[in-house]
Amino acid sequence: MRAIDTIKNIWKIEDLKNRIILTLLLIVVYRFLSVITLPGIDPSSLGALQAQTQGGLMSLLDMFSGGAFSNASIVALGIMPYISASIVIQLLAIAVPYFQKLQREGESGRRKINQYTRYLTVAILLLQAPTYLVNLSVQMRQVGAALPSGAWFTISSTIILAAGSMFVLWLGEKITDKGVGNGISFIIMVGIIARLPQALSQEFISRVSEASGGLIMLLLEIVALLAVIAGAILLVQGTRRIPVQYAKQMVGNKQYGGARQYIPLKVNAANVMPIIFAQAIMFIPVSLLGFGSNTESWAYKVFSPLIDINGFWYNFIDVVLIIMFTYFYTAITINPKQMAEDLKRNNGFIPGIKPGKKTAEYIDEIMSRITLPGSLFLAFVAIMPAFAKMFGIQQAFASFFGGTSLLILVGVVLDTLQQIESHLLMRHYDGLLKSGRIKGRSGQMY
Repeated sequence: MRAIDTIKNIWKIEDLKNRIILTLLLIVVYRFLSVITLPGIDPSSLGALQAQTQGGLMSLLDMFSGGAFSNASIVALGIMPYISASIVIQLLAIAVPYFQKLQREGESGRRKINQYTRYLTVAILLLQAPTYLVNLSVQMRQVGAALPSGAWFTISSTIILAAGSMFVLWLGEKITDKGVGNGISFIIMVGIIARLPQALSQEFISRVSEASGGLIMLLLEIVALLAVIAGAILLVQGTRRIPVQYAKQMVGNKQYGGARQYIPLKVNAANVMPIIFAQAIMFIPVSLLGFGSNTESWAYKVFSPLIDINGFWYNFIDVVLIIMFTYFYTAITINPKQMAEDLKRNNGFIPGIKPGKKTAEYIDEIMSRITLPGSLFLAFVAIMPAFAKMFGIQQAFASFFGGTSLLILVGVVLDTLQQIESHLLMRHYDGLLKSGRIKGRSGQMY
């Protein structure tokens, strides 16, 4: 069988084999840490916290941490503070000249930006960790338990939570450097997949317990999920190619140029970032309300519709934000003027379009046209879990029908397979597919 032959070929490549083994070992370490509870906390008293993370925005936090959030683990805050810091730094790189200069300095500038990102991550952790402990205290009181009293517990737990998240970040960097794939994205993917078996078993039990037609509904759900995954793959890989002609040049007795090539423009150049930006903003109502706030207060009545991830207003605002951020992030990552200048410098031109300003306007027009359907489909994928919930699918399983989780799973799997295939082809082995090369996202997610 081809699959067995591929596995044998992978095992023959010593470097690739070592990378895969190291990646698996680091993932095992991460999963082990996710079940280690903070010192002084009784795991049996976390029922209310686990119930809180079964739905709403808190379920997203728990999914990205692979259940560590609901386990009150030493790595409960996971990798999300680093992602938040990365988003802030990217925005600063647009508005602040100093960070713009660092981006143009190459490798040295990138190292400085990474250093500032880590500093900001620590600052965010030192703010989020006490907030997490406050929420944990509220949830434990509901089951008649309590956190250890005293400032020492708060200080030590804050340090442990911050150190745990930074250690997870270190694991991700090691996977990137010495393992397979983008480490940070890989860790998020593992956290998401870790919840799939339980979600699938809950959905299976729920459907089997129905009087009639339960298994047929489950089969239809699986088919629908596969269809959404296929659509997500098309969204990740979809491109529009612009033909480019290069002028003929004579160097000595040899002729160069004249061949037609293509510029691939991605339909979803922003990848999953618009959804992450939008969800980061949608977390603001939770912060304004505060954990365990009074349900009769005016703040709760005003902002509570924005907390229900299956509600109309949450999904409506989420769609609008995703479309806006798709255009915004595409605009800061794709520079038509620079592309036009590069073409002109290399004696290239788009047939029928004048070089220079006209070329930049043409590329910008094409990007605007393909970004609109890309943003609409991205927004549709983001709110698919709400539609799945409307059809009676359990919340845990419905979250796999779309949103950040599905796009991360698809993107990371494609990137990882692409790296493995590159190793195989470089050693003159067959690739993973007969139909052609695997295309990833053509870039890191964070």
